[in-house]
Amino acid sequence: MRLHEGDGTTDESAGLRWQDGLMAQVFGNEVPRRHTDTPTRKAARYLVVIESGGSVAARLFVETREQVGEFDASTEEVTVMTQGLVPVIGAEGPEWDHALAGHSAAERKAARVYTLDV
Repeated sequence: MRLHEGDGTTDESAGLRWQDGLMAQVFGNEVPRRHTDTPTRKAARYLVVIESGGSVAARLFVETREQVGEFDASTEEVTVMTQGLVPVIGAEGPEWDHALAGHSAAERKAARVYTLDV
């Protein structure tokens, strides 16, 4: 063991000074965080196709009528999701009051509500 002149440290203690025991020695690559289990979102149960300001929107809702997605109703996905399903015309029931609060009564009356297979 060699003693350094000037600061009085040895080779052994000088080598440890620059290393932080909490830091990973992975040459600048971030160590991945631990995986945490988070609850997954429930699958969409309803697809509402409704006119909104001159365009037609498709809105996805879970069982509790909480909106989980919205996109243009002219997309291919809407065709695929609704294939073989018969819609209920009108979303005027009280269960839709909060979910479709921004739509007029006429828009809600003309809306097509699809119940998706989950």
